[in-house]
Amino acid sequence: MSETSAVVLEATGVTRLFDVSRPWLQRVLVGEKRRHLRAVDDVSFAIPRGTTLALVGESGCGKSTVARLAVGLYGPSSGDIRFEGQALSAARSQAALRRRMNMIFQDPYASLNPRWRVRDIVAEPIRAFRLLSSAAEIDARVGELLTQVGLAAADGEKYPHEFSGGQRQRISIARALSSEPDFLVCDEPTSALDVSVQAQILNLMKELQQRLGLTYLFISHNLAVVRHMADRLGVMYLGRIVEMGPGEEVFRNPRHPYTRMLLEAIPDLDMVGVARTPVGGEVPSPINPPPGCPFHPRCKLANDRCRVEKPAHVRVGEVEVACHAVQEGRAEA
Repeated sequence: MSETSAVVLEATGVTRLFDVSRPWLQRVLVGEKRRHLRAVDDVSFAIPRGTTLALVGESGCGKSTVARLAVGLYGPSSGDIRFEGQALSAARSQAALRRRMNMIFQDPYASLNPRWRVRDIVAEPIRAFRLLSSAAEIDARVGELLTQVGLAAADGEKYPHEFSGGQRQRISIARALSSEPDFLVCDEPTSALDVSVQAQILNLMKELQQRLGLTYLFISHNLAVVRHMADRLGVMYLGRIVEMGPGEEVFRNPRHPYTRMLLEAIPDLDMVGVARTPVGGEVPSPINPPPGCPFHPRCKLANDRCRVEKPAHVRVGEVEVACHAVQEGRAEA
């Protein structure tokens, strides 16, 4: 298999704008131009088959927008997203590929219909894509899926409110798997769960990936969580990927100042008594981002160049990073 055919999802220069302008008449009266929120800014990545790309960053950095772009819920304002070489922007391709991709959402209770029994929730994609015809076959498949995620086949008779948060997320995973997808977007799938339950769900997802050959785009704000999942890790800030590389390499030797600040915020017994640099300041508005490097208002390494020139991505070993300080050798070792 060639390297190109091994890539399941590829994004090239993807940008997504949202029009947040006031109504036309109000803009005319005050002489105001249209305003656009740049949620995703020139993002590129590729996810090989059977691997996990994790995107992390603070709230508002564009992670969830990328998740929705990846499954065609949003269309890119510019750039291109391809699933196994086929553009998602083509309506014909989107319809043909819809069964092969699915999402696991952040809040398992909000994503499940409270009026449906679990068997109907899990069976809905099977019926929608006409994967099986007879009721007996569908019931057997639903029982198999529930067992696969650590529940009992008899749980199909219950309603979502009868389960704990972790069990509801297992139901969500079973529903996502019922269409027999190759690619899953996991949008903060454990953030609404207790820490002990998070580990169970992450272990289940790893096991299913190995058994079924699944490919994941994993969205999270928690670096401790993605370390368990990510083959490759992308760090997002204000719509841009500022650092990307093999997961362990980024954790072991972070280059970008923002990545370092995020890693220093992770609780670690080995760093008791060691001075840490907190993640200071707030993420600027994506409607009116700062000029130059978007991170410069919060970066202790920023200089005049950082304030006027947006950094390009450069390769440093196995990692790509967008930072003038790294390019110029000013970043701390």
